[in-house]
Amino acid sequence: MILTIDSGNTNIVFAVYDDGKLLATWRAANDARKTADEFGIWLTQLMALDDIKPSEINGAIIASVVPAIVHSLKRLCLRFFKVDALVVGDPDFNPGIKILLDTPEELGADRIVNAVAAYKTYGVALIIIDFGTATTFDVVTKEGGYAGGGIAPGINLSLEALHMAAAKLPRVAIEPPPQIIATNTVSAIKSGVFWGYIGLIEGLVKRIQEEYGDKMTVIATGGLAPLFKDHTDAIQHLDPDLTLRGLEYLYRLNTEKC
Repeated sequence: MILTIDSGNTNIVFAVYDDGKLLATWRAANDARKTADEFGIWLTQLMALDDIKPSEINGAIIASVVPAIVHSLKRLCLRFFKVDALVVGDPDFNPGIKILLDTPEELGADRIVNAVAAYKTYGVALIIIDFGTATTFDVVTKEGGYAGGGIAPGINLSLEALHMAAAKLPRVAIEPPPQIIATNTVSAIKSGVFWGYIGLIEGLVKRIQEEYGDKMTVIATGGLAPLFKDHTDAIQHLDPDLTLRGLEYLYRLNTEKC
């Protein structure tokens, strides 16, 4: 069994795969101050509920956009599972994709993993939208190269910034408002942010398509992806397990088990 760890800015997701099959996933708030022991106690208890023993884990892989937490996650794998975890982005790690950037070393581990998983799944030119703390737009060419993309503030980050910067505006939870023209402050915030974000998605997808000059498939992943998929035709596929699937594939690729 393979333990995959997707460490984002806000959440961290652990998953176990067995021969390519996803057995279980567990999500927690990310905190770089947590120790390997804190992660280990929490994780092994949840694994026990799914009848997965630590001794059954024979490999692990980590993708993290929070460098400060990588040491604790590697210690977790060594201490509780007796495996030396692979880390996406390490100097000797095979990313499984040609990175067509001016500075490839700056590309986030999550974006590499998503690009690899998406191209392996769909095999066409792609735009990958990942709805996380930041919303990223990644472009994969029809030949399978990572061509670049864009980064925008995530919608929850935008809401928090609005609340903090404007004293009279309350903090609200994002959801599609019943109508675009709002008749109270809370609905007005929801309308402006939600439909403004839909405009961001549709506008960037359209401009990327025009610049690329060829037909592209658009897929969405990340925690908030389902919220937007039902309100725009710009997204063709919802793929919630994209990152985890990419990690499992890259583990096998880097251990010569593909």
